Amino acid sequence: MSLLEAIRSALSAIGANALRSALTMLGIIIGVAAVIAMVAIGSGARERVDSQIKSLGANLAIIQAGNVTQGGVRLGAGASSTLTDEDAKAVAAEVEDVVASASVITTRAQAVYAGTNWSTTITATDLDFFTAREWGLAEGRLFEPEELRRGEIVAIIGQTVAKNLFGESDPLGQMFRIRNVPFKVIGVMAGKGQSALGQDQDDVIFVPLDTGRRRIIGRNYARDRSVQTIMVKFASEAAIAPGIEQTRALLRQRHRLVEDQDDDFIVRNLTEIANTATAAASTLSWLLAAVAGVSLLVGGIGIMNIMLVSVTERTREIGLRLAVGARQRDVLSQFLIEATTLATIGGAVGIALGIGAATGIARFAGWPFVISPQTILVAVGVSGLIGVFFGFYPARQAARLDPIEALRRE
Repeated sequence: MSLLEAIRSALSAIGANALRSALTMLGIIIGVAAVIAMVAIGSGARERVDSQIKSLGANLAIIQAGNVTQGGVRLGAGASSTLTDEDAKAVAAEVEDVVASASVITTRAQAVYAGTNWSTTITATDLDFFTAREWGLAEGRLFEPEELRRGEIVAIIGQTVAKNLFGESDPLGQMFRIRNVPFKVIGVMAGKGQSALGQDQDDVIFVPLDTGRRRIIGRNYARDRSVQTIMVKFASEAAIAPGIEQTRALLRQRHRLVEDQDDDFIVRNLTEIANTATAAASTLSWLLAAVAGVSLLVGGIGIMNIMLVSVTERTREIGLRLAVGARQRDVLSQFLIEATTLATIGGAVGIALGIGAATGIARFAGWPFVISPQTILVAVGVSGLIGVFFGFYPARQAARLDPIEALRRE
């Protein structure tokens, strides 16, 4: 029997029992659809986590003011500012592979323009901040060195602030107020979207560091030239770990901390946090795929069961074919092709349903999804292999039938 004849015979047998064949394929359909949908949503979630974390900037370390002790009482992290401009400059000058070292102070305040107002985050910083965050402009310009030195009352706004404070008006050159201090808009940042914690990164106004300290945030910061955070960008991921150690040693020396004293600052490696989040998303994606794969196993067992029933029902047909000269491998190939065809058709239908399910779930829940050609090819291949694997035993049972005994059965 040629391959074409075997395929034609298999399709004929499947069509003769259409309802039973459809029910047999149901397990494969559900399994493949579940795998496609779960992997697509899992991959989309991983990609979203990656994009949110990358929006913070690559190869970053964050140094924050730590705890201090007064009169034997530990006041907790951030209770007193222990970092200064000079610390940031020293890190940039003395630590190897530092690309940028930005001083940062943040607060919340109401911005007012004409009859509109908007509560937002005010970030007082310098030019290194934009390098560290890899954050570009949509229009306008960044601060000039002289504006930073003199503490000019100029501001760069995020997309959310531009939309809610100025509406459809062009914000460039407009004057608005923060705590009764008039500021001139010189730039609008490009959109960053949400952070990994769900915060709107575009809901922000940037002002020169000294301007923020003197005019908005408070005199204590201006008097001490202190900052809340130092954001350090390294040249590569490999440079982060040794760079953090050098930074810690440098700051301890500058802050005159003796050996038995705790650090009065906290250093966080954002790359490690990003890698952990990505690994967690990948693990979740694989877990969902593994759970969906159980349906494929159930579908394969269903194919084996139905094929065994088919062998029993078609015993006389098999005996007659063997009696008129069909070889065992012809019978074996016929039943294998039937099983593989059932699985492949089920896989194709499952792929269509899986793509539809992933699209529907993503739109309903507002999640991203990613369907790769590799996933579809793997799903088709796996469904075909399931047909071969679970169809082999029934096919072998059919091929080993004695033609005389088979013809005697009713």
